[in-house]
Formats: sequence, structure tokens, C-alpha cells
Amino acid sequence: MTYIVTSACVDVLDKACIDVCPVDCIHPVPEAEGHDKSEMLYIDPDVCIDCGLCVEECPVQAIYTEDEVPEEWTKYIQINADYRS
Repeated sequence: MTYIVTSACVDVLDKACIDVCPVDCIHPVPEAEGHDKSEMLYIDPDVCIDCGLCVEECPVQAIYTEDEVPEEWTKYIQINADYRS
């Protein structure tokens, strides 16, 4: 299952989800080059173990499984995929 970060994260970049992720699959981390220029966070599906902790922790409810992304935010599926490319 792929988790998608959606528009609620744009310009928020709250790191609560990063802090609870047991496999460090949410990027860019605050220490990473370019973090301060990033518009939002992204989840690497190749590293993610589908634990769902990020969904529960996100203070702005920005994270969904790919099949549950609200219709108005489906463009974020491709935006997340492009980040991984």
C-alpha cells in the first residue's frame, strides 16, 4: 500500500510524522539539503512498511493511502511519484 502526502502539508511541513516513522521513509528530513525550500513532505513507498503511524500523527490530516486520497487531491498521487523519480 502506498501512502500519499496531500495538499494539507503544503507550506506546513510539520515533522511529527518524521519523528514517529520507524524506517525514516518521509522526506526531506529537516537536516537534508533543500528541506527549507521544499513545499511539502513525501513518503518513499520503497522504504515504507505501511505501519500507518504517520497518518495518526499528522496534525493536518494530510496523509492517506493511495486508494483513499480525496478526489480533489488526486493530483498529489503524481506529485508524490514525481518526487521519488
